Amino acid sequence: MKGRSAMRLARLQEALKRGGTIHLSEAAKLCGVSEMTIRRDVAASDGAMSFLGGRLVMANDPQYAPVYNLDEQEGSHYLAKQRLCQCAASFVEDGDTLFIDCGTTLMPLVTALPADKQLTVVTYALNVANAVSQLPNVRLLLLGGLFYASSLSFGSDDMPQTIKRLGINKAFISAAGVHVERGVSCFHFHEVTPKQAAIDNAAQRVLVADASKFGLIRPAYFAQLDEFDVIVTDDEAERCLRDRSDTGTDSPRIMVA
Repeated sequence: MKGRSAMRLARLQEALKRGGTIHLSEAAKLCGVSEMTIRRDVAASDGAMSFLGGRLVMANDPQYAPVYNLDEQEGSHYLAKQRLCQCAASFVEDGDTLFIDCGTTLMPLVTALPADKQLTVVTYALNVANAVSQLPNVRLLLLGGLFYASSLSFGSDDMPQTIKRLGINKAFISAAGVHVERGVSCFHFHEVTPKQAAIDNAAQRVLVADASKFGLIRPAYFAQLDEFDVIVTDDEAERCLRDRSDTGTDSPRIMVA
């Protein structure tokens, strides 16, 4: 990160240490830059701060941590997500049936899918389904139910049974929180059922999460780390995972993108 950007982020974090929030316009004025510059600084940062309704907050503040905004998440750490998904795509083989989770982390995986392979994609996410529907050689199975606009995904009590009937080769799972001791979590409780069903029934389970998700605990717990075969992450998060493996606990394979 460039020096000036780091200085602006440090100034904003110092202001937020006193508690409360800072409106985007106030943050821009404090740093003497445009609101767009502040948004870019935060999007490229380590995830310590996030936006909530146009106001800047500390991401680990329990008063604000449970809030999820799909539009803001889409631009957050996009380059990191792209690298992780390109790495995750290396697991895909011809004829695979893939479960692709909801959210924004796995959207770059759709564009990284090999065009020369015949694939089936199972998802309960509308944004993923829309992107997959444009791909040649990919059959789409969209799991339906009640639509949740906050995450562009569907929820249904029938999803576990439907997923169990499918032969899923690889399940690519995203998360909003990854904690070495407290497990893997997300913001929305309706996501727990399909995530757990995919983990239980897939031949291979792959967690894709950038460093900004590590150390966080979100409201809806759905898995422990040892339920995954592979964790695709970046070098910032690898250290805490290596420390965990040194304890002798069964650990998934770690791939650094």
